[in-house]
Amino acid sequence: MTTLNIQNNFAAPDDFYEHLIDAHRDLSTEQSHAMNAALVLLLANHIGDLGVIDDALQKARDTVQNGG
Repeated sequence: MTTLNIQNNFAAPDDFYEHLIDAHRDLSTEQSHAMNAALVLLLANHIGDLGVIDDALQKARDTVQNGG
């Protein structure tokens, strides 16, 4: 099983953030949420390892519930 990489894996993380924000530009809140859901599903399919995806889901949930 592959493990979830939580280390920065971007040469330019600010560029990714800019792309993410640009992708949401001019979307309604509902459209933005739908786009996030579609993005999660696309990336989860790309990963294709349920163990890694479960780890990512738990870490993301912990971030929201515990503030980090």
